[in-house]
Amino acid sequence: MNKLEKLQELYPEDLLGLSNKLTEGEVDVLYTLRQALEKEIQPVIAEYWDKAEFPVHVYDLYRNAKIMNDEKLFVGREGKETYSEVYNAFLFHELARTDTSIATAYTIHRMAHTVILQGGTEEQKAHYLPKLENFEYTGCFALTEPLNGSDIAKGLKTSARKENGKWILNGEKYWIGAANTADVIPVFARDEADGEIKCFILHHDTPGLEFEVIKHKMALRPVQNCKIMMNDATIDESQYLPKIKGFNDVTRVFQGSRVDVGHIATGTAAGSLTATLKYATERQQFGRPIAKFQLVQEKIARMETKVAANIALSVILSENQERGDFDTVNASLHKMHNAMNLREAVALGREICGGNGINVDYGVGKFFADAEAVYTYEGSHDINALILSRALTGMGAFV
Repeated sequence: MNKLEKLQELYPEDLLGLSNKLTEGEVDVLYTLRQALEKEIQPVIAEYWDKAEFPVHVYDLYRNAKIMNDEKLFVGREGKETYSEVYNAFLFHELARTDTSIATAYTIHRMAHTVILQGGTEEQKAHYLPKLENFEYTGCFALTEPLNGSDIAKGLKTSARKENGKWILNGEKYWIGAANTADVIPVFARDEADGEIKCFILHHDTPGLEFEVIKHKMALRPVQNCKIMMNDATIDESQYLPKIKGFNDVTRVFQGSRVDVGHIATGTAAGSLTATLKYATERQQFGRPIAKFQLVQEKIARMETKVAANIALSVILSENQERGDFDTVNASLHKMHNAMNLREAVALGREICGGNGINVDYGVGKFFADAEAVYTYEGSHDINALILSRALTGMGAFV
């Protein structure tokens, strides 16, 4: 199969043809990943979602597909440390259309990679990044706390102090995805000496570190969100990331991760559309498939407009990122827009599927529930709205 044929098979929902901006090598990697996901994850993910367990074998698929480090991803990108942003958009699209939780787990992993890439020394990058890229290590990202989410910049309570060449951390983190299984855990803490927010790499077996899995979630059930408790958690100086010197540096990491979640919204909407189309073309009522009824076709068309618009914004923003023409306002616009469209798309899909739309076995119900989490995490709708409105009015309204 040539590139165009693969793209037509991968992304029939991309009616504007924007996936053609991917290179041939990028398409090859995504095609290999799709085959693995359809064989190993798609048939079992509903069971994992129902049991609230994570399919850890997905990391083996990522390693085998070389989604972070295949040489094909770097053709024409000599000297670049990461793959292209357009590939990144479709990678998250690919993961999320299969399952929002595995896409979320990957963005958590990628955030660990990004903070070390942006905040680490050459020695730290050489040690951690290759292992994260081939999934020898898995990573997460610990910023939010039990009492501080949207106001984390001013409210962060986790502390760090330096004693006898060691760093000692105390405090709690909350809603930290994959924390209980991650090998590498970048933790943000306030330095007692100067009051600045800094970043420290904790390992799973760091003394003084404990985890508690958050139970009874109604969305992203396979993702093991955790409470992290640090009681004199002690690490070496070599685990301090010296280029993270305050919250402005943290914001740089969040700009990218917020965009990633916008891409996840795109893929989740596409997955919902795919599941809805399968149901609507197979489900018979009044002697014919429900997809032949005008009311159903109108809803399907509306779902497609949401998906196509999300793909378009994801690709435009990715190209801006690649050029370096990108800021927090762009990230907030992208995440807010795509999450709103996602919410509307999955609601239409659930409606088309009727009562079966709330059953996880049909796929649509899972996307419907997971959309609520995507709508909130990595910048809630309201926080992103305030960022956008501040840019337009010149007036902040956070407090």
